[in-house]
Order: sequence, then structure tokens, then C-alpha cells
Amino acid sequence: MGGFGTQLKDWRQLRRMSQLDLALTAEVSARHVSFLETGRAQPSREMVLRLSRELQLPQAEVNALLAAAGFAPIYGARDLGDAQMAPVRAAVEWMLERHAPYPAIALDRHWRLQQVNAPAQRLLSPVGLDVGDSLLDAMLLNDRLRENIVNLEEVERLILQRLRSELVHFGRDSVIEDHVARLKSRVSTDAVLSMQPLPAMIPTRYRIAGQVLSFFSAMSQFGTVEDIALSELRIECMFPADEATRVALIQLGAP
Repeated sequence: MGGFGTQLKDWRQLRRMSQLDLALTAEVSARHVSFLETGRAQPSREMVLRLSRELQLPQAEVNALLAAAGFAPIYGARDLGDAQMAPVRAAVEWMLERHAPYPAIALDRHWRLQQVNAPAQRLLSPVGLDVGDSLLDAMLLNDRLRENIVNLEEVERLILQRLRSELVHFGRDSVIEDHVARLKSRVSTDAVLSMQPLPAMIPTRYRIAGQVLSFFSAMSQFGTVEDIALSELRIECMFPADEATRVALIQLGAP
């Protein structure tokens, strides 16, 4: 990963900022930024945090930059089962349960299932997925899941776009980068955009129990959090994209 100066330079370039750009936003001289990158100057803890803020680093990367400069990390990474996370766990459960009869899931940074509600379980169980499994791995390797997604090529293209957006935020992530590379080898680059306006959303069409259900999703994250795992936790709520799906979901959830 390299020392502080190397990491700072890497992040500055990933954010497409010149030394002058970073210096102006951090209210220091470009000369000082240059000296920090070459090791001719050593940053204070406050300077590391200021530069991290201006570079919009994820919390885990702030810790890494602090460590490279010789300072202790400031962010923890608690497990969702930790006693201190009980209010958060309750909030996640509340959101998932109240989204029924529509599916909802909680995912970590690498799309591993952290919690699912009962409707989502009904979709995932038939293809062998449960809490702890990775949806990214499943999209590439789980043939049962892939066979049940009617518009698989379209969904793969959307996931590739989403992963690329996530890499803009995370900077570098070997897991996400690996899945981007593997999806790129599968997704066709020959698709030509129609002259017609694009639809408001592109649903995922999923086959279950002899029916094809259409979903679009809304993503939620916790705000103002000071924990790495919590900052990376996402709740994905799926909604019916048509009336037939809405009716089918209500019927599937009926006792």
C-alpha cells in the first residue's frame, strides 16, 4: 500500500485533483502538499484528517492514512451483532419487516447479505442464498439464480455500472475490482441506445414459482455514523414494477 506520501498521492490522483486543487480546498500551499507526498514533510494528525475530508475518503481509508502517518485510527468496525449495535440492529429489522410484503435486504460493502425479510427469503431460498452469502458471487457463479433472472444481460450491465460508481467512492477495492473485471468480460459492449427516451427505471425480472416478478430498488444508508461497518451498510428495498407483481407478492405473503 505504501507510506503516507504514496497513499496521499494515489488518492489525490484517484479523485482527479492536482496538488494545487487539493491545496486550495485544504487551505494549505501546493508546496506543502508536494512535500507531504515526497516525504520531505510529515503531517500532523489534524492535517491527515483535513486532507481525508477534502479527498472524501471512506472511513476505513481514513484509518489507513492515519496509520501510515503514525497515528492511531479513529473509526471502529463493530459487528452488527455487537451489543452497542442493538439500536441499529433494531432499526434495520424495523425497516425490513415493515417493507413486507415486498422484499428487502441489508448488504455490506461487498454485497454480503446481513439481514433479509421474509419476502426476500422466499426469493433467495430456492436458489440457495441466505444471510452471509455474497450477491456478487451469486451473480457470477450461482447458475440457479442466473437462470431465474429473465433479463440477465440487462441486470449484469446495471450491476457493472453500480460497481463502477462504488469504486469511485471506495477508490480501490480488490473484491469489487475483481467483480468489475469479470462482469466486463460478460457484458456486451455492442448494445446501441435506442432513439427513444430511456424508461424511468429498468426492473429486474425474476422468475419464482412459475411467475415472473418485476422489481426496482431503492437504497438507504445511515447518516452521520462513526463506525466503518455501519457506514458501509446498505438497505435495499425492492418494489413491484407492475400491478401483476404487486398482487403476486401480496398473495405469496398471505398466510
